[in-house]
Amino acid sequence: MKLKQNLWIIYAVLAALFWGIWGVVAKFISSDINPYTNHLLFTIGMLITLPFVIKKVKGTKPQLKGIIWGLIAGVLAVIGNVAVYQAFVSGGLAAVVIPVTNLYPLVTIVIAILVFKEKLNFVNVIGIFFAVPAVVMLSGQSLLFDDPSAFIKNIGLNSWLIYSFVALFFWGVFSAAQKVTTNYISAEWSYISFIASSVLISIIMMALGLVQYNFSLNTLLLGSLAGLLNGLGVLASFAAYASKGKASKVTTIAGALQPVFTIILAIIFLSESLKSIEMIGIFLAIAGALTLSYEKADKAAEVGMQL
Repeated sequence: MKLKQNLWIIYAVLAALFWGIWGVVAKFISSDINPYTNHLLFTIGMLITLPFVIKKVKGTKPQLKGIIWGLIAGVLAVIGNVAVYQAFVSGGLAAVVIPVTNLYPLVTIVIAILVFKEKLNFVNVIGIFFAVPAVVMLSGQSLLFDDPSAFIKNIGLNSWLIYSFVALFFWGVFSAAQKVTTNYISAEWSYISFIASSVLISIIMMALGLVQYNFSLNTLLLGSLAGLLNGLGVLASFAAYASKGKASKVTTIAGALQPVFTIILAIIFLSESLKSIEMIGIFLAIAGALTLSYEKADKAAEVGMQL
């Protein structure tokens, strides 16, 4: 019974793991590929998982409302991705854009508390104060810590910062939309609707001539693998929400632990070194995940068990 109640934690960590591995694979993809081409490759990768998911839902009929929310979630995610690209094109420094956009769990937390009426205990609140700084520390861009004055100097009302906040907002709303989707349909149907929106957007991008086709076979394979991993992460996050995981918790745990897995794998396979700020970030991320997963025991249930 206890395992079933805590199943959402396992799925949230799995989402972080898949996205963490995706972070390593993405480093091998050529940087001259625009986000529209990346999205197409990601879609190809996600389609590889589709037959297995369809087999799981065979014979079940989803609610139309859930499918619509799944499609909306997919659109929100893509808008956030494109906004980040536009932030870089508009002159934004990675050392500023990445830490800013990685704070998207804050948007989800606000929506979860104000709209979904989710309640967090005191330990969970402490977890958020652990996890949010960890996300910034593990962003891979240390200008905020190496030269705070330079970081603040780069913050100003300009187009790239606006795009950064657009990405932050849409990614945060995307996570909240995932939770709404699983209120109506299963994690598998949620994922299928997400893929459907991804395919539709890919077709539109291709029709508008936004996709570049001059990529190598290596990029095709790595991009597809990245898409597969990203898709499995999305599926795991849907499963976490479907398993009664709170949006405020699932998003924050996955967002904090994702870079932990990426850094550990990068050290093992890419021979990257671990910085002191990243060591602190890893500690805070793990502490945040543990405290966010804490649930007060249901006294009524405990009495029932004793009886």
